[in-house]
Amino acid sequence: MKTVTIPYPEGLPQTLKLSDSEFSAEVRFLAAAKLYELGKMSSGKAAKLAGMDRVSFLRKLGKYKMPAINVQSEEVEKEIRAVRTLK
Repeated sequence: MKTVTIPYPEGLPQTLKLSDSEFSAEVRFLAAAKLYELGKMSSGKAAKLAGMDRVSFLRKLGKYKMPAINVQSEEVEKEIRAVRTLK
């Protein structure tokens, strides 16, 4: 797996009341969560990027008030049209 290096100010993790390793894990999760939220990757791939299993990843999304189910509005409209044709 490849790595990304992100510079940040000295003491930032401690300001956020996190250890260096907790801060690293948090940044990793937030990057994965945003990519998932934008529809750039599946929940399984985002979970892997975050270093978590899929269920834990989806549960943690709720902590940040992010939807665990990522459905685009076009998909919702398509589903509604499909249901209407069943009537």
